[in-house]
Amino acid sequence: MDAYTIKEGKTIAIISYITWIGTLIAYFMNNEKRNAFASFHIRQAIGISLFSIANSIFLIRYIGLWATGFIGVGLFILLVIGLVGALQGETKKIPLFGDIFQDWFKGIA
Repeated sequence: MDAYTIKEGKTIAIISYITWIGTLIAYFMNNEKRNAFASFHIRQAIGISLFSIANSIFLIRYIGLWATGFIGVGLFILLVIGLVGALQGETKKIPLFGDIFQDWFKGIA
């Protein structure tokens, strides 16, 4: 990926990590120009957001508050890793789930 593409998509990539609302905003912002760098980070953020929502709504009922809290901390760490990658202009996938998110959401962003 060239430096111009990264520079052009960096703001959208950063916005995508600011809650699930930021992910939606970044998705719609990226629909016009389809920046490859922004799309990469939007796919990562969509995956983290969906896991976070599932953790908050469904898993708390079945595995308990403490386990859900630990999973939430793990998801927050993944979010920070993705955000740091976007700030540094890198397309580094988040640990464990990065490849899965890129594959699952390749048609979305």
